[in-house]
Amino acid sequence: MQEPLHVADDTILFGAIFSWACIGALGASMLVGAIFYMYSRDLPNHEQLAQYAPATISRIYSGQGDLIDEFANERRLFAPADEIPDIVKQAFISAEDKHFYTHAGYDPLGMAKALLEAAQGKPLRGASTITQQVMKNFLLGGERSAERKVKELILAVRIEDTLSKDKILELYLNEIFLGQNSFGVAAAAQTYFNKTLSQLEPHEAAYLAVLPKAPSNYHPVRQVERATNRRNFVLREMFENGYLSREEYEVAKFKSLETVQSGAFAGFRQNLPDRDYFTDEIRRQLSKDFGKDEFFGGGLTIRATVDRELQKEAEKTLRVALENYDRGQGVFHRVKVQIEPEALQGEGGWQKALSATRFPRDIPDWSVAVVLDFDGPDARIGIEGRESLGYIPGRDVAWARPRREDGTLGSKSADTTNLLSVGDVIHVRPAENGEWSLRQVPEVQGGFMAMDVNTGRVLAMQGGYSYQHSVFNRATQATRQPGSSFKPFVYAAALDSGFAPNTIVVDAPIELNTPQGLWRPKNASNKFYGPAPLRVGIERSRNLMTVRLAEEIGMGTVANYAERFGVYDRLPGYLANALGSQETTLFKMVAAYAMFANGGERVEPTLVDRVQDRWGRTVYRHDQRVCEDCQGASLDQNFAPTIVSNRERVMDPITAYQLTSMMQGVVERGTAAKTVNLSVPTAGKTGTTNDAKDVWFVGFTSNIVAGCYIGYDRPRTLGRGASGGGMCGPVFNNFMKKAVEKYGGGEFKVPPGGYFVKIDRTTGARLDDGANGPNVVAEYFREGEEPVYGLGAVLDGGFAMGSNLNLYTSGDSDVTAVREVTTSSGKTAVIPERANFGTLSAGGLY
Repeated sequence: MQEPLHVADDTILFGAIFSWACIGALGASMLVGAIFYMYSRDLPNHEQLAQYAPATISRIYSGQGDLIDEFANERRLFAPADEIPDIVKQAFISAEDKHFYTHAGYDPLGMAKALLEAAQGKPLRGASTITQQVMKNFLLGGERSAERKVKELILAVRIEDTLSKDKILELYLNEIFLGQNSFGVAAAAQTYFNKTLSQLEPHEAAYLAVLPKAPSNYHPVRQVERATNRRNFVLREMFENGYLSREEYEVAKFKSLETVQSGAFAGFRQNLPDRDYFTDEIRRQLSKDFGKDEFFGGGLTIRATVDRELQKEAEKTLRVALENYDRGQGVFHRVKVQIEPEALQGEGGWQKALSATRFPRDIPDWSVAVVLDFDGPDARIGIEGRESLGYIPGRDVAWARPRREDGTLGSKSADTTNLLSVGDVIHVRPAENGEWSLRQVPEVQGGFMAMDVNTGRVLAMQGGYSYQHSVFNRATQATRQPGSSFKPFVYAAALDSGFAPNTIVVDAPIELNTPQGLWRPKNASNKFYGPAPLRVGIERSRNLMTVRLAEEIGMGTVANYAERFGVYDRLPGYLANALGSQETTLFKMVAAYAMFANGGERVEPTLVDRVQDRWGRTVYRHDQRVCEDCQGASLDQNFAPTIVSNRERVMDPITAYQLTSMMQGVVERGTAAKTVNLSVPTAGKTGTTNDAKDVWFVGFTSNIVAGCYIGYDRPRTLGRGASGGGMCGPVFNNFMKKAVEKYGGGEFKVPPGGYFVKIDRTTGARLDDGANGPNVVAEYFREGEEPVYGLGAVLDGGFAMGSNLNLYTSGDSDVTAVREVTTSSGKTAVIPERANFGTLSAGGLY
C-alpha cells in the first residue's frame, strides 16, 4: 500500500525541481533580457557604417602620371570588397572566423568553447567574430570588460541586419592595423611584399591574416619562426575549409617567409623619389586649403604642376651655385654628426651605426661615410652601401681651414686630421683613381622657382641645398629684402602715370631727414651720373634716380602697385621701400614678374593642376580659362584652339611691354649682361641688398618666368663682389637654357595702340628712323601721346641738384664737376674735391 506514496513523493520532487528550473530559467532569461535591454539603450548608431569612408593616403602625381609622393597619418589604401581577391578574404576568414558567412553576428559554439576553457583554467582566448571586431574597432573601442562585450554582441546582431556580409568584411579588411604603420590589407600588401592585393600568393595572404592580433609578435625578421608557424596554421585552416587544394597547401607551407623587411623585395618607397621642397609645399598649402584631416586622411589624388626634368635642373643649378660660393670661402664647417668610436668596431659595426644616423641622403652623386682611422695625412672611411673601404687623400682638403668650437678659423693644411676625427659622419664624392673627395652642405642657402607666365603653373621649385638637411623652404617661407629687384614696380607705376621710357631723371646726391636720422641713399658704385632716361635707370640699377622717381609719383602710388601685384599685403610709404627694403618672398616676386611677361594680366601661382577626392570627383581645378574650340572629339593637325581668359588686368598692356623692353636692357647691356645670355629674348632685374646680405635675379622669356635668391638664413654679408647678377644670374641662365630647349620662346608680344620711335638711350633724344648703333633703341609710345625728347623735361623728384652738375655723361663715367648739392631741406651741402661718397651716402639698398 506504500508504493503509490513513494511514486507520488518522487513526482512532487521532480515537479518542484522542474518548476524551480523553469522559474530559474525564466528569471535568468529576464535578467539577461534586462541586461541586454539596459545596454541596448544609448548605443552608437551602427547605421553610420553604411557610409564608412576610412582615412586613406593622399597621393601626389606628376603631370605624366608618375607617383611622386604620398601623405597619411595612417597608411591605408582603401579597397572595395569587389576588388579584394577571394584568397585574401578566405585567409582572414580561416584565421579569424571560419563561420563568418553562416552565423548571425556571433558564434555560440565559439563562445561556449571559450567559456569552457576559461573554467578549466586555460588562458582566456577571444571568441569574437569578424562582425564583433568591426563593432569594437569602429564603435566601442578596445576596453576589455563584460559591458563592452554585451554591447558588442548587440551591435553585431543589428549590423548583420543592416549590411551584407561582404560589406562587413570590407569594413574589417580596410580598418585593421597590420603593423609597420599599415592599416588595411591593401597597404599591408604593399608594405610587406610591395605588391597589390591581386598579386598576392596564398602563403603571403596567409601571413597577412596572422597579423591582426599582435603584429609585433609575428615580425617577419625578428620573429620569423613564430610567424612562419602561425602562417602555416592559417594555411592548414584554409585547406581544411576547402579554400586550398592539397597540392596548393603543400606547396605554400614550405615557402620561406620572404618580405620587404627581410630584403627579399624592394620597398615601395624605393620606387618613389625622395621627398622634396615641391611636394612638401603642396602639403603645406593643401593642408591649409582643405584642412589637415582631409589632406592626410581624405584619399586625395593630386596632380602636381611640376616638370620633373626642370625640377632636377633647378636642384642642380642652385646646388652648384651654393657649393661654388661655399667652396670659395675656404672654410670647413664643424662636423655635427658623430659616431662613438666603440660603435665602429666588430663585423658590421660601422655599417649598422652609419645606417642609423640622421644625415642628408638626397644629394645626387654624394655618399654618406664615416671616418674610421687615418694613414698619415689620409683618412680611411667606410662608405654607406659599399663593402670596400675608401680613402680621402690629404691633398683633397688643402682648400679648407677648420672652424674651431670658439668660432675662430685654423690654418689650411694638406692633412685630413686638420679637419676630421674618427667617428665623424661626412659627405664624400667619388674622385679619380678610386679616391674620394670630402664634401659639405654649404652654410649659405637659397631658393629657386620657375613658372608658366600664362597659367601660373609652377614648373620647378627648390627651397634650399638639401630638403633632408633643412625642410625650411626659402622660396616660399623666407622673407628677405628684394633690393633692386623691386625697382620694376616703381618704374611700372611711373609708366602708368604718364612717364615714358625716355623721360629724363636726375642722378645726383640726396639727403632725407627721417625719424631714424639722416638718410643718404647711394648708387652701388658710390658714384652719380647726372640726368639720364628711365631706361638707363633700370638697366644700370640707379638708386638715386629711383628714389627721385618714387618721390615724384608718390610712394602711395608705388605701394598700390606693389600690393596690386601681390608682392606685399601692405607696403608702408617710406621712400627706402622704393629700393626694396621691405621683406617679401621669392614666390611672390616670381608671380609678380609673370604679370610683366604676360602683358599685365593677373596670374595666380599654383603647384597643383587638379585635386580629386577618393571617389574621383574633381574638387579643385586651377585653370579656369575657356577653350572655345575644344568641344569636339579631335582638332585638325595644324589648328590652334582659341583660349579665352577672363583674368583681371593689373596693368596696361603697353606699360607692360615698355617695362619688359627696358628690362631686356638689363640683360643685354645692364647689370645682368655678363651672366645671362639665352638664345631667345629675355628680360629681368638683379637685386643686391645692403652689405650684400641677399642677392636676387628674377627674369623671364615670353613663356617662363624664374627667380633666384641666395643668402644666409641668419643674414650676414656674402662678401665684397657678391651681387645678384654675379651669383643668381648663372643659376637663372643655366636653368633657362634647359627650359628654352624644352619649351622654346619668342619675341615679346607687342600690344596694339602704340608706335615705335628710335631713341638715343643715353640722352632720350629722338633719332632718325634709319639710325643704328649701341646707343640706339626703339622705344614704344602710346598713340595720341606726343613724347618729350631729351631736355624737354628733366625730373628731379623735388630734390634740387647742384648748379655745376654735368647734365650728361655717356656710359658709366663719373660725374666729377659737382662741388655742392642742394638737400631736401633746401640747404647746400659742400662736397670736398676728393670726397668719399661712401661717407656721404651711407645706408640704402642697391
